[in-house]
Amino acid sequence: MGVLAMTIALSAAGSLEASRCRTTGWIIKTTSCTYHETRIQARPGIYRDVRYQVPEGSPPPGGWPVVVIYQGSFFPVEFSRNQLAPFGGYYEVKVIEKLLNNGFAVIAPDAGIDLFWETNLPVIYELTADYLFLNNLFDAIRDGRFGPINDNKKFATGISSGGYNTSRMAVSYPGEFKALVVQSGSYATCSGPLCIVPSSLPNDHPPTYFLHGFLDLVVPWWSMDLYYDRLRSEGIPTGRYTDYGAEHEWFSASPGKVYSWFNQYR
Repeated sequence: MGVLAMTIALSAAGSLEASRCRTTGWIIKTTSCTYHETRIQARPGIYRDVRYQVPEGSPPPGGWPVVVIYQGSFFPVEFSRNQLAPFGGYYEVKVIEKLLNNGFAVIAPDAGIDLFWETNLPVIYELTADYLFLNNLFDAIRDGRFGPINDNKKFATGISSGGYNTSRMAVSYPGEFKALVVQSGSYATCSGPLCIVPSSLPNDHPPTYFLHGFLDLVVPWWSMDLYYDRLRSEGIPTGRYTDYGAEHEWFSASPGKVYSWFNQYR
């Protein structure tokens, strides 16, 4: 019995040791994940920070599948947050933890000056700093700058402005991503209640899942639903989860839902 107990204890210790993330605190919990940081050029002489991490252990043949997480307005993706973080930021870190613990690498690029993504500005998108920056980011993934990552198994998610930017991956980067999860966002060119979803979507639009708070006043639930309905009408794999008590935020169901959707297509 003593040997069994020791074996269980050693297994548990090994499991904790193998995790990139740890949770501390009793009343107010904090989850922190280790990460690396680099900089990628957006325009000549202008660079943006990119935080990233790969899972513990040996990568599968071809490299780790990777999830690119796009920040919401004003709040870069952090790898450590507590339960008091605004907009459900604690659950964003739990998304990172869930992915790393289940074999997905994570890359979190900053928006310009940490403000917002340019996906829904009234400009030609291909002339924006975002377009140049993200192409440089994807080149860096292919070149192995973030470690042993499988460039053919890229996924994307994000909240708010990052949710719109997640949709932008389907519109302006054909063939780059296997699946998307939009949290508190909608179609790439929408902005809050100003939302028109095109009558036809790209033929190769990746499977897309939506997570949305029904009480969201920043990005109304119905604006997400327009996009969801268009995907369904065109036979593109889609799904949605509504938290009827949530506003504009990540929520407790987000980590499991994000992982489950991506795991179907890895």
